[in-house]
Amino acid sequence: MRILLIGPPGAGKGTQAVRIAAHLSIPHVSAGDLFREHIEQGTELGRNAHTHLQSGLLVPDEVTIGVVKERLARPDTARGFLLDGFPRSLAQAQALDGILADSGSRMDAVLELQIPEGQVVGRIAGRRLCRQDRDHIFHVDYNPPAAAGVCDLCGGELYQREDDREETVRQRLEVYRTKTASVVDHYQGQGLVTTISAHGHVQEVLHRALNAIGQGQADAAESR
Repeated sequence: MRILLIGPPGAGKGTQAVRIAAHLSIPHVSAGDLFREHIEQGTELGRNAHTHLQSGLLVPDEVTIGVVKERLARPDTARGFLLDGFPRSLAQAQALDGILADSGSRMDAVLELQIPEGQVVGRIAGRRLCRQDRDHIFHVDYNPPAAAGVCDLCGGELYQREDDREETVRQRLEVYRTKTASVVDHYQGQGLVTTISAHGHVQEVLHRALNAIGQGQADAAESR
């Protein structure tokens, strides 16, 4: 299956994307992870992306589209993929349609996560990541580490990403309202969008997502 997971910052896209992709045995393609790899490697793309992300802005379409196109051309996406963080504008969505059409395919489903904006800032601004393993994620209110600033799992230093700071989060929300929401309209026109509440426990949201793509019953059977 070729799935797009979309929603505002703080909706839990990354958390759900990993779980949905694992359930379907397809790669999780995260534009954010691709950018961070380049930032860490100090490439020209990484420097460009860092400047925009630091300001809460979107990376230019031509750069983002090129990175994702290359990723989707790799063999592991032949059975499908789950996109997270792309497309974020109408131009990117149209470019993705073209990329898939060239290979004789199209998106199968678009899952839109919704959450009240009042919850978003607290969710994101309180998040802390481990420098040694980005999969180790804590929250100052909802999942605090035993010792402030120290990862419970590996002892690594916990830090706040620059694009998780409150002022940047508010800018990201404005960008989502003005640009990314048009992507939902684009795919609604194709009859692909299912809206899912992102409120509640991680597993509850996962079940909603799996039900939306016809995988809920199988998941329930596996969990018995």
